[in-house]
Amino acid sequence: MSKEEIMKNAMDDFEKVQRCMILAKEEKATKTYAELKRQYIVLKALLTSLGVNITELDIIKE
Repeated sequence: MSKEEIMKNAMDDFEKVQRCMILAKEEKATKTYAELKRQYIVLKALLTSLGVNITELDIIKE
């Protein structure tokens, strides 16, 4: 898999995880939110290491 494919997949996953985090928070699903937050942190670190500026992508900002 190329760097570009990894970046695209990670960006797609980052967006999905954030949407799910918002829903989990609204539903007060604390265990689900905690797991999503773990995934959010991993994806955020991956995207940052790949040189992606996630300022505009990051709607959660945690």
